Amino acid sequence: MFGSVKTLLAAAQDKPLWQAVLDDDCQDRDASREDSTAKMAALWQTMKQSVLDYDPTRRSPCGLSGGQGAVMAALDRSICGPFIQEAVSIALKLGEHNACMGRIVAAPTAGACGVLPAVLIPLQRKDRLTDEQMTQCLYVSAGFGQVIATRASISGAEGGCQAEVGSASGMAAAALVHARGGSKEQMAAACAMALQNVLGLVCDPVAGLVEVPCVKRNVMGAVNAMTCADMALAGLDGGIPCDEVIDAMGAVGRAMPPALRETGEGGLAATPTGRKIAGGK
Repeated sequence: MFGSVKTLLAAAQDKPLWQAVLDDDCQDRDASREDSTAKMAALWQTMKQSVLDYDPTRRSPCGLSGGQGAVMAALDRSICGPFIQEAVSIALKLGEHNACMGRIVAAPTAGACGVLPAVLIPLQRKDRLTDEQMTQCLYVSAGFGQVIATRASISGAEGGCQAEVGSASGMAAAALVHARGGSKEQMAAACAMALQNVLGLVCDPVAGLVEVPCVKRNVMGAVNAMTCADMALAGLDGGIPCDEVIDAMGAVGRAMPPALRETGEGGLAATPTGRKIAGGK
């Protein structure tokens, strides 16, 4: 188990970072490399299948979610361009798929399930990457996610949405850097910047449901990951080491009042419309 990004990077001194995470998983679970890679490869296939299984005609039980991912995919002349448009569409589709009780991969949570697939699936197609390379990306994301979970939290009830979509965004940023051949230090920088950008993000689900604003926050997490990966690949960093950013995120989460930590009592959930939805669900 990696307790810090520093130890994660040190473990990758003489091997790729993804392989250091793989080796740690094998040791932690007393599993073979074949077993570990098979499980991670299955998660990647499930992510892709979840997008294929998305049904634009389905609606969540309360009617707050459904169909918007397909609407986004059909947008003509997107301001952001086709690559980001596809990422946004996938993030929406998987958030809605989750709300409609479809099968997803919690990465690191169900509420943040759209972030990693939203950035990795379009990149695989664009760069013609193999499934094996994408599995390596998931190992990278898992390594950083493990540190975040250990030093801070991946739970909205504990640390706000910064701990869910924020963590997913940091994990995705690091994975993207790996996919583009960046260094382990650039992976850490990308993760750190992505987390910095969402520091303090509250968890305020309307009516206590993982739909509004949760689904569209997956979009924010995905786009944030892509921009931070690009900045890291350009040689930029956020000025604060990744471990310190993670520690700050944990401290901010603990300082949040309970109303802003998944209780559905503050933020958007406390608006007049939010209360009206809660009363009618």
